[in-house]
Amino acid sequence: MVKYDEAFKQNVVDAYLAGEGGFSTVAKLFGIPSPSNVERWVHAFKTFGREGLSRKKRNRHYSVQFKLDVLNYKLRTGESYQTTASAFGLHDSSIIVGWMEKWRKEGMTGLSRPKGRPSMSNKANKQNKKSKKLTREQELKKENELLRAENVYLKKLRASGINIPSRLRKQNHESSMNSEENSD
Repeated sequence: MVKYDEAFKQNVVDAYLAGEGGFSTVAKLFGIPSPSNVERWVHAFKTFGREGLSRKKRNRHYSVQFKLDVLNYKLRTGESYQTTASAFGLHDSSIIVGWMEKWRKEGMTGLSRPKGRPSMSNKANKQNKKSKKLTREQELKKENELLRAENVYLKKLRASGINIPSRLRKQNHESSMNSEENSD
């Protein structure tokens, strides 16, 4: 994948805004293989100014609740991924696409799992096991927090009239059945 510098992106955006052609024409003019790059850069420039064209150097970590808010907005409004990203100040809409896929496949656990490949170093693994060893109470608190967030999210989906994925409906139905059995 080719990385374009900020000055090049600015030239491309300026050419588009000057009316030298549409996304495809400007992409061909500058030798860019995909017009979607031009479209993304123009949108980022219009939304965030020159800062939208710069590459972000640091990784951002988003809370599970923030991810749920973004996904809820996307599903409730039916806006495009790019428009949703702009509404929440995200420069790259592909982040939301990834969150949506993880949420549909794995639910809340997919959104709460750290990204990236785990370290292969034995030393790092031993340190992680020692420092990340949670007490039973801490594990239950974490699970409770995730379940509460999922519950709030599902309530928002129901209230806005959006269909809840069958995987989640079955999961909720089973858990409510189990709680009914346990209450007898």
